[in-house]
Amino acid sequence: MPIKIPNRLPATEVLQRENIFVMTETRAMTQDIRPLQILLLNLMPTKVDTETQLARVLGSTPLQIELELIAPGGHVSRNTSQAHMLAFYKSFEEVRERTFDGLVITGAPVELLDFEDVDYWPELCEIMEWSKTHVHSTLHICWGAQAGLYYHYGIPKVPLPQKLFGVFQHTVEEPNFILFRGFDDDFLVPHSRNTTIRREDVEAVPGLKILASSPEAGIYAVKTDQCRQVFLMGHAEYDRDTLRREYMRDLTAGVNIQLPKHYFPGDDPNQRPAMTWRSCAHLLYANWLNYCVYQTVPYDIREIEQGVRTSD
Repeated sequence: MPIKIPNRLPATEVLQRENIFVMTETRAMTQDIRPLQILLLNLMPTKVDTETQLARVLGSTPLQIELELIAPGGHVSRNTSQAHMLAFYKSFEEVRERTFDGLVITGAPVELLDFEDVDYWPELCEIMEWSKTHVHSTLHICWGAQAGLYYHYGIPKVPLPQKLFGVFQHTVEEPNFILFRGFDDDFLVPHSRNTTIRREDVEAVPGLKILASSPEAGIYAVKTDQCRQVFLMGHAEYDRDTLRREYMRDLTAGVNIQLPKHYFPGDDPNQRPAMTWRSCAHLLYANWLNYCVYQTVPYDIREIEQGVRTSD
């Protein structure tokens, strides 16, 4: 089944070239089917890249997805044209009366700020609170995961002595849990962040379960009891050259940035990076959509507000 995205979204052409089954709004109107309603809160500055990356992994399952895009209302994007924002994004106010099968909250390059100092923090808190009654399962990514753990459970983020930057090996700690069904014991995921969370802080919260971690990168995946909230510390959705572009950008800007670890063949930035996490990304998002969303969500999406849910 395809992922349904807005007409003329730039991701459409890219995904069609990759043989990802994409359906525009116009064609989807002719189908009599209950698609999954997925809301994407895009906090990344490179919004078009992030849209494409997440549409790619969300669109690789047999399920039909309708993707809705929102961004913080009071924050002006400096890296995405206003025309793009007006054409494809809605405000939270425009969707707050609706219910959604799933919500994805992306990362954001604001890790070194206290959460309360981020200009859109009040609105993000409002959205995260709203998600508890209007969304069946919420997937938080990187800074979005740290923000969610802090808001919902009071878990602080901790500065790292050096930026965690590269592709790191992770181990599945709960191989029988549905989010990692079909995974090998070890898998690779890119990371690019300056802060982390402590294992002991997560383990101190009843109802939170660590699913996967890395000796180098720390905790990767955390879930709540019924998978209503999932927190991922890395970026499985990243493209092959996302870390390379970030590295070259920082070098050009004179930032003291180290070479991404385990990324360039022979640690040579002139070499094409190996794509070693694609299968992990597609399987992870397929499992989230299938087991955390589709298999347990009520057919009548309005029942989400009533707390209707079966157990894991």
